[in-house]
Amino acid sequence: MSESAAETIDKIVDQLGDWRGEMLARIRDLINQAEPGVVEEIKWQKPTNPLGVPVWSHEGIICTGETYKDKVKFTFAKGASLDDPSGLFNASLDANVRRGIDIHEGDEVDAKAFKALIRAAAELNAS
Repeated sequence: MSESAAETIDKIVDQLGDWRGEMLARIRDLINQAEPGVVEEIKWQKPTNPLGVPVWSHEGIICTGETYKDKVKFTFAKGASLDDPSGLFNASLDANVRRGIDIHEGDEVDAKAFKALIRAAAELNAS
């Protein structure tokens, strides 16, 4: 029996074992608080990334959560169409459709603003 996406995300958090795992877990909690109907998925598994990429969806992809050596990146599939009054988006700003939030060690995340983006993305998918 294959493990669930939630179990795989737990494994990713555990394997990171540093601030990146803590941040991924924290943002995951914010996503689940903001959109209780969100579906956790794993996509893009490959030999160089056997656990794949955590994806949160609600009638389409809301965002992905990828970890790198120096950051945790949350990419919003339709971010260019979302209002971002708090200025959370700081990556992929030139992209036509998506937008990203790069979080580095020591960065603070505005939980209220992040949850508002999650809700807006879910509403956009549903519209």
